Amino acid sequence: MMDSQAQPAAVRARGIVKSFGTGDTKVMVLRGIDLDIYLGEMLLLVGESGGGKTTLLSAIAGILDIDDGDIDVLGVPLGELPVGKRTTFRGQTMGFIYQQFNLLPALTAAENVAVPLLIQKIGLPESLRRARAMLDRVGLSDRAEFLPKNLSVGQQQRVAIARALVNEPRLLICDEPTAALDGPNGEKIMELLREVGRSPDRCVIVVTHDSRIFHFGDRLARLTDGRIVSIEPIAREGTA
Repeated sequence: MMDSQAQPAAVRARGIVKSFGTGDTKVMVLRGIDLDIYLGEMLLLVGESGGGKTTLLSAIAGILDIDDGDIDVLGVPLGELPVGKRTTFRGQTMGFIYQQFNLLPALTAAENVAVPLLIQKIGLPESLRRARAMLDRVGLSDRAEFLPKNLSVGQQQRVAIARALVNEPRLLICDEPTAALDGPNGEKIMELLREVGRSPDRCVIVVTHDSRIFHFGDRLARLTDGRIVSIEPIAREGTA
C-alpha cells in the first residue's frame, strides 16, 4: 500500500466552502473541507447523492469558484490564477472522466480521443496514433473508426476514459467511471486507472458508488453533508 506520509500532496484543500443561491434559497454544499490527496495514490471519494462530491471535484479542477478556502494543485494555488491561466493549467495537467461522456458526435472514436492532444498542438498524425494506441488499451481497437452513435453506452464510456488518459495527465479526476460498464470491463478500466495512480508523479481521484471497485483504491474518504467525516486506508490482499 502507498505510504502517503512519504509522498508530496498533489492536492491540498483547506477550509473549502461552497454554496449555491442567495438569501432564503442559499444552500451550503461544502462546509469547510480539509483534504490532502497524494502523488502515487488513488483516492476514492464516497457518500450519499447530493453530499457535495461532484462539487468538490469541480472545485479541485478549478472549474468552480469557491466561497472560501484554498486549493493547491501540484503546488499551484488555483485561487491565484486568472481564469485563462487556470484553463491552460487544467489542460496541461488534468484529465477528466465524467458521468456524461461529452463525445463529439461528428468525430470517430479515435478523433474524439485525439482532441486533448490536438489542443496541446500535437500534430494530427501523431495524435491519432496515440489515440488508437489508447483505444487498444481499453479494448476498443476495433471501434476506432466508429462514430459515437454506433457504439454501445459502455463503449462510449471507454472512449471517454481513453480520451482522459491519452495526454498522460498528472491529476486524473473521475466521476463514476464504471457506472455504465459491466463487471469485466469495469475491472479492466480500474486496473488501468490503478496503473496511473501507482505512478509516483501522478494521482487519481475517483467518485464512486460502486463498492465492487473499492479494493482498487489506496484510501477511501467519506463525504457527508458537505464534510469529510472519515479517511481510511484500504487494505488489499497480502497486506496487514
